[in-house]
Amino acid sequence: MLSEKLKEQTLVKHQELEKKLVGKMRSMQSVIDYALLLQLFYSYFGGLENLINPHISAKTLPDYIERRKAVLLSSDLLILKAKTPMFASDDHLPNITNTAEALGALYVMEGSTLGGQIIKKMLGKQLGIAENYATSFFNGYGDDTMKMWASFKSALDKLNSPETNEQVINSANQTFQKFSEWFDIHYKTQ
Repeated sequence: MLSEKLKEQTLVKHQELEKKLVGKMRSMQSVIDYALLLQLFYSYFGGLENLINPHISAKTLPDYIERRKAVLLSSDLLILKAKTPMFASDDHLPNITNTAEALGALYVMEGSTLGGQIIKKMLGKQLGIAENYATSFFNGYGDDTMKMWASFKSALDKLNSPETNEQVINSANQTFQKFSEWFDIHYKTQ
């Protein structure tokens, strides 16, 4: 199944990015630090959504509209009274030219919802904020998170050509890599 192969073949890039993100989250000491992290996600995921949108139809993923992340991030930034940054430009994003590449990039975004409940609790304790204060992005799909993840994996597993599968995997790895590079740029300029 593609979803399992994808997990295995993106593990290295995923762990490299996760190490940076978790390290940054653990070092946050203020709501300002938290807002900077949300700005990172907003600028990257917003740009990514713009590239994905033309390639995902209701036939491919019926609930795609519910899976948009930039709107949640914008809402959290508004609550924090933080600036909503511009989206990352195309040269900082993966190349997305078809549905397979769009699904590979979306795999990275959808995976970001899985640890959100844990992150919300960590942020609440670490920053001394209410668990639901400006955390709609990390709340993801709430109680439906695992159901939404399963339905996304099911959509991936419907793809069954070796060429398409390779495009999905390459796109996911490129998305992890470009996000890692965007992290470095974002925090270098802060």
